[in-house]
Amino acid sequence: MDRVLSYLTLNTRQFHELTLRMRVVLSQLPLSLTVLLILVGGALFHRDLFSSGSFLLGAGLQAVLLALCVVVPWDRLPHASFLVIPLLDFIPIGLMRHGAGTMITGVGLLAVFPVIWLAASGLFPRAALAVGFLGSLAIVWAPVFGTDAAVTSQSLTQSILLPFIMLAIGVTIRVMTASMMAQQQVVEEKDQALQMLLEESARRERLLETVVNSVDIGLIAVDETGRPMLTNRKLEQFRALAGGTRNTAEGDLRIFQHDGQSVMPEARRPTRRAAEGQVFSDYLLWWGERPDQRVLSTSSRLMTNQAGAREGSVVTFNDVTELVTALNAKDEFVATVSHELRTPLTAIRGYLELLTGMPDLQPEVASGLEVVSRNSERLHKLVVDLLSTAEGTPEITPVPTDFSELVLQRVASARERSTNPLMRFEDRTEPGLLALCDAPRIGQVLDNLLSNAVKYSPDGGRVTVSAAEVDGEVECSVTDQGSGMSAEELKGVFSKFFRTSAARNAAIPGVGLGLAISKAIVERHGGTISCRSVEGEGSTFTFRLPLARADQDQQLQPQQL
Repeated sequence: MDRVLSYLTLNTRQFHELTLRMRVVLSQLPLSLTVLLILVGGALFHRDLFSSGSFLLGAGLQAVLLALCVVVPWDRLPHASFLVIPLLDFIPIGLMRHGAGTMITGVGLLAVFPVIWLAASGLFPRAALAVGFLGSLAIVWAPVFGTDAAVTSQSLTQSILLPFIMLAIGVTIRVMTASMMAQQQVVEEKDQALQMLLEESARRERLLETVVNSVDIGLIAVDETGRPMLTNRKLEQFRALAGGTRNTAEGDLRIFQHDGQSVMPEARRPTRRAAEGQVFSDYLLWWGERPDQRVLSTSSRLMTNQAGAREGSVVTFNDVTELVTALNAKDEFVATVSHELRTPLTAIRGYLELLTGMPDLQPEVASGLEVVSRNSERLHKLVVDLLSTAEGTPEITPVPTDFSELVLQRVASARERSTNPLMRFEDRTEPGLLALCDAPRIGQVLDNLLSNAVKYSPDGGRVTVSAAEVDGEVECSVTDQGSGMSAEELKGVFSKFFRTSAARNAAIPGVGLGLAISKAIVERHGGTISCRSVEGEGSTFTFRLPLARADQDQQLQPQQL
């Protein structure tokens, strides 16, 4: 019904969006138009119809009801008051049916219009069905009782089917209306929920935009194809620094490698790597050209859906220019100091060798020289470590190496250097291991790990060195029974100048560079190094190196270090 009535408004507006007065007029209009059609048909084909007073009265009353629909301010009256119109419609319909007689049959079927109106209104459903039935019955029986003719069963049942037809139509309309109203209520509830979700989504979007534009780091989110979905203002500033705009592709930006001059290949740029699903942290890039060049630290994290499938990545850009400058200044300072210390230290060690080689030294003099020699060696190792740190990435020359023999030599050397009588060394290395490595550099790694195992085990114990072939690599572990580390300390164990609280409290000598240097050496070999530790029980350092191939055996190098 709503759709049919909407056609009468030329579909310019939905029926339920109209004013109540307009809806009442449109609800009455189909009946009025049908009556007008009957009048036109009567004028053309049944002129005798207009000689019937009851027919003309019914048509006049129908016009009056249409006029009432137009002039009455239904919006100001109680909402259900408009139902008086379909109730009154039964009167003109009955008069017209009686007046038309046998000239035009079926006039009584006009009752379907008020019946539909009452049933479709949704108001007083049971009363509406009863009124529709009784009104239709009155149209049929009123002429029987209102004339002088005798009332018979034949006259009462002649058109009794009409009220039941109207009742069936009313019930059908009522069921359909109830179903439509229930569906409309569900739709309205969903629409309300959707509106709330849209408002919440808009609020979250505004919040997200505010947050990403408030942070002091650049940010970009890309989908699984690499298409940008979200950027912030800080990233636009970085792009401008690299000679680009918001729409400039990352491959066209002036981004350089660590030397600040070599252009970074597009395949190694952060957004490209993130689009390929790579995850990385603290990836340094030099943006722009000197003297305005800045150093950015980039990181990437994956975005996944509820099923765990990748649906994009988020890349962050953090300006660490001042930090990198400070670190470079620190390295330059360390290198300068180390070189200045190395010159007099070389002279001291040289004269010590001359003094200790002299015959007939007094015992107390020899003992003093031994103390000086031991401390000069410690100072020499410290200077070497500082220089190694200042030089940055160590240079290596990997060759096929007898790793088992290398471990044997370094364990023997550590046993000789150890001054702790409670310390025991155990070598569990498998014989015949061949590693592709730089023997002096890996020897330096083993010396650092063994030296730490001794230093951090003041109460003695066993230091175990084991090596074996694991997953196509050479794996070596150094385990001690010393003081160990806490989980928090374990996180920074390979950082430069890192020292545990136990080392500081016990005044264990060292500056915390050995493990950082060892990590750099192992990684330069393409290997990995890790640590497991339990506070109070000891630590295990494990590193892996590439395994030498069988066809490289003839190139096996001696292990003199």
